[in-house]
Amino acid sequence: MAVLGRIHSFESFGAVDGPGIRYVVFFQGCPLRCIYCHNPDTWSPEGGREYTAEEIVERILPYRPFLRGGGVTLTGGEPLLQSEFVCELIRALHVHDLHVAVDTAGSIPLDKCAAAVDEADMLLLDIKALDEKLCRMICGNSGIHAKELLYYCEKKHKPVWLRHVVVPDYTLNFDRLRALANFLRTFNCIERVELLPFHQMGSYKWEAARKQYALRDKRTPDAEEMDKARQIFRSAGLQVQ
Repeated sequence: MAVLGRIHSFESFGAVDGPGIRYVVFFQGCPLRCIYCHNPDTWSPEGGREYTAEEIVERILPYRPFLRGGGVTLTGGEPLLQSEFVCELIRALHVHDLHVAVDTAGSIPLDKCAAAVDEADMLLLDIKALDEKLCRMICGNSGIHAKELLYYCEKKHKPVWLRHVVVPDYTLNFDRLRALANFLRTFNCIERVELLPFHQMGSYKWEAARKQYALRDKRTPDAEEMDKARQIFRSAGLQVQ
């Protein structure tokens, strides 16, 4: 019996989800509740629609000529919540020589997702916060699984693009950013760090879902603050976007 994956939606032209132009598959379901999430409609594991791996591959193949130098990114939601299906889908995409990245917050225990990580060509790993207390404030999780996943990628020589959202009064703290940079500098698997400024672009989805949005009045970091944050990571020897 074929394994089914529950999918929220698709994007045929993604330019910020890994190297090159990407076809993006948004998985349904996420165990985290990030205060700045711009896809709260992907949280419920009951939403979306079920697909087989073959059905998704058939949707993607017409775009294959545009994906040279790019590929497919599995995001969400949390794709590794459906690790068995992720394995099957990546293998089916690899038959067609498509590069596959998995965008994850590392919220799934390693013993449940390692097989899917092994199949992926690279990870886009979102570290919410290095400090466990702050991490719980941001997403309701200590972040320990994300750290374990990063160590696993180092062991397996799995390429990682490390992502970190910069939020005023939370992660926009230069001492915290220095601590994170010093932690990340020891990992050879990290090819680049993407510091993402918090924005309000997803706030309308919280309203549509009738969810209370705690960051409604939170500002976006200014250019000077983001430049200073990026310089902290460059000074630690990291490639920063």
